[in-house]
This record gives sequence, C-alpha cells and structure tokens, in this order.
Amino acid sequence: MNVLVVGAGGREHTICWKLKHSQIVKKIFCAPGNAGIGLIAQTVNIKVNDISGLINFVKKNRIDLTVVGPELPLTLGIVDEFRKRKLRIFGPTKAAAELEGSKVFAKEFMRKYHIPTAPFQVFSEFPDAISFVKSAAMPIVIKADGLAAGKGVIVAKTFDEAADAIERMLLKKEFGKAGEKIIVETCLQGQEISVMAFSDGKNIRVMLPSQDHKQIGEGDTGPNTGGMGAYCPVKFIDDSTMEFVSEHILEPTIAGLEREGRLYRGVLYAGLMLTESGPKVLEFNCRFGDPETQAVLALLKTDIGRIFSATAEGNLSGTKIEWFPGSAACVILASKGYPGKAETGKRITGLRNYTDKKCQLFHSGTRKEGKNWVASGGRVLGVTGINHDLKSALGSAYDVINSIKFDGMYYRNDIGFKANLQIKTVGI
Repeated sequence: MNVLVVGAGGREHTICWKLKHSQIVKKIFCAPGNAGIGLIAQTVNIKVNDISGLINFVKKNRIDLTVVGPELPLTLGIVDEFRKRKLRIFGPTKAAAELEGSKVFAKEFMRKYHIPTAPFQVFSEFPDAISFVKSAAMPIVIKADGLAAGKGVIVAKTFDEAADAIERMLLKKEFGKAGEKIIVETCLQGQEISVMAFSDGKNIRVMLPSQDHKQIGEGDTGPNTGGMGAYCPVKFIDDSTMEFVSEHILEPTIAGLEREGRLYRGVLYAGLMLTESGPKVLEFNCRFGDPETQAVLALLKTDIGRIFSATAEGNLSGTKIEWFPGSAACVILASKGYPGKAETGKRITGLRNYTDKKCQLFHSGTRKEGKNWVASGGRVLGVTGINHDLKSALGSAYDVINSIKFDGMYYRNDIGFKANLQIKTVGI
C-alpha cells in the first residue's frame, strides 16, 4: 500500500515509524509532517484542515489508505468526505468524532448509555454557573465544551479558582467557541490512566493500558499540558479492571454510536479515573493519544498496516493483536514557556541516537535550518525508551536525554513515578 498519514506531531511520527515496519506498506507520505518525520516518510505541504487538498493528493498519488492523526480534521468531517469518494480512510466520521469535539455531547451520551462518569451540569451563562459553584463541594472540575488542545480543563480547589475559570471561559472567551458552553463536574479521586482500542464500528481490540503525565511540573503540579510523558503497560491495572473497562465502557460506547448511526472506524481513547467505586470516564478522544501512542505502539508486535486496513474496511473480527513483552516510556522535551507561549527557534544538538533500538526519538516540534535541528513548538521531542521493564526503559530514555540540548529545554524527571501503586476498587 501507499499510505498517507495526516498530522505533524510525535504521534504521527510514531505511526509512520510503525508503518515503516509493515510488510504491506510500500511508501509513506505525511501531511504536513515535520523534519523528523521527513527522515522516514515523504512530507507533503498540505495542512490537516485542507480536506480538499488532501483528497486531491490522495487521488493524484494513488494512496491506498489515509490514517488521520489529530482531532481537528476528524471533527471537520474528513472521513465523510473521503468515504463519499470511496477513498479508504482510518478514523471515525464527523458525527462519531463529536464524542471528542463536544464534551457536552460526550457527557450526555454517557448518561444516556449508562457509561460510568462523574456527575455534571452544563452552563452557557456566567451567573448560572457562578450560582451553582457557590454551593458545590470543592474541588470541582471546569471544562470547556470544545477542542482546546488538552488545556481546556481546570481543577478548582476553591470557589475563587472556580469563578476565575468560569470567567476565563464564558466571559473572557479565552478558548473562543470551545468555551461557549462549559461543564462543571464532580472532581473524581484516584489514579488516571489511558486505554485505547481499535474499533471497526462493531468490534474492538483493546490496546495495552498507559499512564499519561498531563501537568507541567513534577509530582503532577502546575497547569495541564498536552502531555509531558507516558509509560506502558500499567502494572497496577489487573485483568478484571481491564475486562470492566472493555465491557462497561468501550463496548457500550461503540454500540451506542452504532445505534445512533455514527460510524466509528478508528481509535477510541478513554481517559479514565480508577476510583474506589470502579473506573469512570474523564474524557473520550477519537484518535491516538499523544504521548501515549509513543509508548503503546512501541510495544505493538502485530503489523500495524494490517490493523489499519482491517479497521478501515470494518473487518477487525479476524484480527488478533499481539504485543512485545517489556515496557516503554516516553519523556517529552519541551520549550521554555510551555504550555504558555513557548520559546522557539532554539538550536538542538545531540540527536545522533535516533536509531538506537532501546530508544526512539519522535519529533513533535522540530524543523531543519540548513544542517541544524531547531525547536519549532512547545513540545519538541518525545524520547521513548524500550526495555525489559519500566525502570530500564526509563533509564534508556533518560540516558539519551542527557546527550540532547537546546536552550530552555525542560522535561520531567519523574515519569512513571506512580507505576508501583497498589490500586483497589470495588464494584468490578
């Protein structure tokens, strides 16, 4: 196959890297890609939201399968437009992607289909929201309805913090249209994990569980980011918990979407909180997570080209997915200022370890200036260690990080610090 990957970050670099190992993939294109992706695929200067441009490229270059990385083109309906033209594509339709595009829709969908999640209220007017939080038990979670690059969720520990978050969203319009509606929900307590699954619209194949590190500071402090690191698998999740997640969360979600005529062929991502009363959904994403993908796909043994094909064709039922033993851990190297205004344009040195089998470098925000690598985004690189256990995988990643430098480079030294927790839940 000739395959086009849509996107420009570390997730898409990881997908291209796995496709490079596929026995059924001939050539890989990536639109728009980045400098690191350009080492293993042919990058194409088409933006992810230029759906007509992507369609024309696919037709002209005889692309056999398109794999969509980020959420924006999915919520814009790229899958619907491709399917109208009988072009094969991996990803959910626009109607199905509303599960990520609107948190209000997702919460109401979960309530309708009895999928475990936190109690919530929806508001579009500032006075109503303020009146509600005045009598609410703290902490409380304020969420912008629409897409906000992983930054539209604020945990408020006091009324003043809650009022400030509501004001920023509903009055100051910090998140634009994404914040025209907000959700105020109970703050769940427990450990947060990520579980992704391939789905062909009827069947699911669950991937290994991972744990993301969303906050900028060590010990999970400071503001939320798009993710500062992840590791896989999560050993404190037992088989009964994974069975519960599959039977009571993932399968009912796909069945509910099918019942409503919302075709879902792609990756369903469930961000979960392991509470004392069992796993509950914090959020759904309609694509691979970033940086979870860098850790999870590092352990995927089955040919990903075959998985993508079977999923896009609605034929996952005969596909068995196998995994390599061991662990993988991704550590994100970020620019100074991230997740706020990041300092870019800094020269990067020490990228010689790119092909190390115990460590892979996935580029999130890089470009080439002559012979030099330069940071071009908030999240710059995902350094992913792969080894026989988590401690060794983290060692592999941090060893390589020691040789990489750019001005203002920041990363967390505590990725995987919760890995040895003992979790007990009831009701499973």
